[in-house]
Amino acid sequence: MYKIAVIPGDGIGTEVINSGVEVLKALSKVETNLPIEFTEFDWGSDYYRKHGIMMPEEGVEELKNFNSIYFGSAGDPEVPDHITLWGLRLKICQGLDQYANLRPVRLLPGIGSPLKDVDETDIDWAFIRENSEGEYSGIGGRSHKGYSHDTAMDITLFTKQGVERIQRFAFEIARSRPRKLLTLVTKSNAQRHGMVMWDEIFEEISEDYKDVTTDKMLVDAMTTRMVLDPKSIDTVVASNLHADILTDLAAALSGSMGIAPTANLDPDRRHPSMFEPIHGSAFDIMGKGIANPIGSYWSAVMMLENLGELKAAQKLMSAIEKLTSDNKFLPRDLGGQSSTKQVTKAMIDIISGKNH
Repeated sequence: MYKIAVIPGDGIGTEVINSGVEVLKALSKVETNLPIEFTEFDWGSDYYRKHGIMMPEEGVEELKNFNSIYFGSAGDPEVPDHITLWGLRLKICQGLDQYANLRPVRLLPGIGSPLKDVDETDIDWAFIRENSEGEYSGIGGRSHKGYSHDTAMDITLFTKQGVERIQRFAFEIARSRPRKLLTLVTKSNAQRHGMVMWDEIFEEISEDYKDVTTDKMLVDAMTTRMVLDPKSIDTVVASNLHADILTDLAAALSGSMGIAPTANLDPDRRHPSMFEPIHGSAFDIMGKGIANPIGSYWSAVMMLENLGELKAAQKLMSAIEKLTSDNKFLPRDLGGQSSTKQVTKAMIDIISGKNH
């Protein structure tokens, strides 16, 4: 029995994760030996309004009892963003040392890119984001608030251990892909300490991966390359902040933020990993029934892969591809008219082998 902790969170997170759970339940019915037990947690901004914290103090310890975590989003217009992020998502990621963030990016069948003359073979990327330190280390402070000399400081922290382990993870991902090409993204011309260390460690580690072709880009130049020469990219590794920004651009270039998945991984498998769509809480469309749940389905694919259920993962991915290739059931952000419930039903019908 796979024990899955379900944390829908805020905004449309509840809508798309509930859809994903329905789809996973349908999948477990048709796939033999795929028993799944879901346990939902009401953590998020509503919990914060009641208790003054986004999740219980013992929440991270409680999550260690599960095989995986299925997460929606954190964010509420009535709660400061740094509270929602640090009180829930980052608390889980850092508390469980999910140091590798993996974001696949590709054009799904039937979905067009805003880039001109781009097809499915041109955008097929794997982004690896350092997920535990860097610009989001949480180190810093604020003093003299309310005065003219109000001072704020956020410190970017890079450790050799942290940089080395994420880069080795990226090399392994690059090695597993057909093109075996890895791009390091930094800003070492301007950030002359931490980013230079990233460059140096990359050169050292590359000696252990002679079969992987490497190149380096400054982060600003990488945005240009993603738009003008997407087919030159395969696997990318970058710091917490840089990869956070680049993967939002990547999601848009692949058609919509609504389809993009992510995995917050503990590659050492000491603790459960967490899987989520990257689109955020999107309060502007909450409750309208039009949220795109495809990102939650693709995140579930990554969750099944992480659990070793490769056959079930492939069945679910094939169902997603069949859904997107038939524009009859596309959500609005992909140019269709289907509601969240209609997309959910279409996916369940595909998985169950029913004809539309």
